[in-house]
Amino acid sequence: MKKETYTFPAILHYADDGISIEFPDLPGCIPCAETTDEAVKNAKEALGLHLFGMEQDKENIPEASTVESLTLKSNEIPLLVEIFMPSVRERLNNRFIKKTLSIPSWLNVEAEKAGINFSGVLQNALKEQLHIDRRI
Repeated sequence: MKKETYTFPAILHYADDGISIEFPDLPGCIPCAETTDEAVKNAKEALGLHLFGMEQDKENIPEASTVESLTLKSNEIPLLVEIFMPSVRERLNNRFIKKTLSIPSWLNVEAEKAGINFSGVLQNALKEQLHIDRRI
């Protein structure tokens, strides 16, 4: 079952060239930033995207480590990052993607003359074909 809210610890690594962010429980989720404010924002965005991907791939999402269990170096600070997944899921499920398709040249000419919205026609046709009655 998908949870609504997750909170994971992140480690902010400060270096001369910026801040790298590590989620010890989520290998591969490693955003970066130039400022602490940007690091907090990027950590939250990366966490949401990473967890959404794990959900889509039906991967088990691990339990979060406690901040007390983290081992920090002198140039590192811990950060608890909380993400509300329903808004992440909504945003990512309703984003638009670009599709390339082919139609005969003569049909393209006629459709353009008529001012046809190709995206709208394709969306409507797909919804009709799939028996979906949903507005975006």
